[in-house]
Amino acid sequence: MVPLATLPALITFQFPATFTVAGAVVRWETLAGALAVVAALVVAAVVARQTPVDLAFPADAPSPDPEIRGENRLRADDLLYIAIASLPGAVAGGRLGYALIHLDYYTANPGALFDVTRGGLELSLGVVGGTLTAAVVAMLLGVPLGRWLHALTVPLAVLLVLLKVAMLLGGSGQGQPTDLSLATRYLGPGPWGSLAPEIPSWPSQAMEALAIVLAGALAWFYMAVGVFRRRNGAAFFLMVGLWAVARAVVATTWRDPAVLGSLSAAQLLAIALAVGCALAVIGFAAAAAAERPGGAPGPEGAAGPAA
Repeated sequence: MVPLATLPALITFQFPATFTVAGAVVRWETLAGALAVVAALVVAAVVARQTPVDLAFPADAPSPDPEIRGENRLRADDLLYIAIASLPGAVAGGRLGYALIHLDYYTANPGALFDVTRGGLELSLGVVGGTLTAAVVAMLLGVPLGRWLHALTVPLAVLLVLLKVAMLLGGSGQGQPTDLSLATRYLGPGPWGSLAPEIPSWPSQAMEALAIVLAGALAWFYMAVGVFRRRNGAAFFLMVGLWAVARAVVATTWRDPAVLGSLSAAQLLAIALAVGCALAVIGFAAAAAAERPGGAPGPEGAAGPAA
């Protein structure tokens, strides 16, 4: 039998995992992750400027509310508060998710949960936690939460895609070994983010990035054709739900052990997130139907008024 390490891979990464700036060693994955956050914020700011608060007036018109100064659009300073507010929730949720995936270890070593130098973050609950804390601050600010969720749909997809690209650059999130031609491996100087990086493996992080692109593109398409004219956040939950479904599928290539049947803990978290998002979208649709006299479909069709 030919060792997997000697099999050809479609993509072989031979660059070093780190570089040095002013004497400090920096991982390419860390730099790419920081740039991902900046890129997502820029996209969010652009989208916010095009999102009206009062849908009866264009975004560049003066605000019809005398208590609101400026134009009828989401404010950039509110975006800054919301973005900062999402950080503690994302870290806490991500850490909790990571602990659930490695439950045996953290049950035996509960103090390690608060040691951020050991272990990592889980993305599904990271998104949930970040959304919750951002939503709380948005409500405290008195800003339209539904409008913000709608506006952050595409920026969140951009962030998730670029974070997965950052993982690809750092060798993190490699899947199970495979002899398929789409396998990737890392031969450059480490340290890389996965064990045995030289063995050709499923490029799980790249596969999930592609799945997020498709989920974001589908949500954007529905937004563009007017399905989500209410801009109440339904598009956000649709995109996150589609990503969660894709994540559960891609996770079949991960190295995580099964905890329930053939499902890993990460898959169970992704499925739970997908179910929650589906219920949210259904709730939006039911609320919209209840607002229409007799529950009859509106001129946009059954899906249009739901969001």
